Amino acid sequence: MPAVSLDGKETSAAIKAELTERVAALKNRGVTPGIATVLVGADPASQLYVGMKHKQSEAIGMNSIQRELPADATQQQVEDLIDELNADPECHGYIVQLPLPKHLDTDAVLERIDPAKDADGLHPTNLGRLVLNVNQPIDTPLPCTPRGVIELLLRHDYDLKGKHVVVVGRGVTIGRSIGLLLTRREINATVTQVHTGTVDMGQYLRQADVIVASAGVKHLIRPEDVKPGAAVLDVGVTREVDPETGKNKVYGDIHPGVAEVAGYLSPNPGGVGPMTVALLMTNVVEAAERAAARS
Repeated sequence: MPAVSLDGKETSAAIKAELTERVAALKNRGVTPGIATVLVGADPASQLYVGMKHKQSEAIGMNSIQRELPADATQQQVEDLIDELNADPECHGYIVQLPLPKHLDTDAVLERIDPAKDADGLHPTNLGRLVLNVNQPIDTPLPCTPRGVIELLLRHDYDLKGKHVVVVGRGVTIGRSIGLLLTRREINATVTQVHTGTVDMGQYLRQADVIVASAGVKHLIRPEDVKPGAAVLDVGVTREVDPETGKNKVYGDIHPGVAEVAGYLSPNPGGVGPMTVALLMTNVVEAAERAAARS
């Protein structure tokens, strides 16, 4: 029996409908949630991604703030723009679109973001608070993609309590941070993290109730690696030129044959990706709600 599809498009649409109501309630209190992006250069993929975020945020009633700098912008110019957004009361959260041009110090730029306005939830201060479980989840933005993975499962009535989750990959965006979220008491899962240094990765995968694949290796996980009935979330992205169309095509970490073994499977694209954007907007709306509560 084919796996149940963890449809991120449908689920994110439900989240955005809820956010629309929350934004309207904030506006009634005189607060319009403002989301900003910083784009340095004119990379087409980055422009497309940023444009999509603003289109969706405007659709739910948020204030969309776009800031752009040329590809040859100096470190000082970028940091001055960050300072401007940090001080802007109309901006409740923002992201710096990556990658930045190579001549810029990305770490210095990201660390300059006000942690309270960190829409991605990946500022070192916020990750540190997540490690310490300080004021979670009330006062600190949570990492969007890991939060999106968990929300996708919960909204499909999948109970993570006591489940064994194997996370493939150790990047900060997903691999390292999702384990911190999954092991919080309110989720209460058990997490094993595997990566390129793991000997016999398959032995861990076959024990997993849930697999979160974020390695960025095309079709890395095959049907024989998956326990029948497991929930499998495909977060990996590999882009290759399709020889038939000549255009880039996105492939995930999960082999298509896994659909015949897994109990639940997120499509890629159309699974976790839409959830990431929805949770990005959620972080900003929550920041606006905190600001309204203080006023």
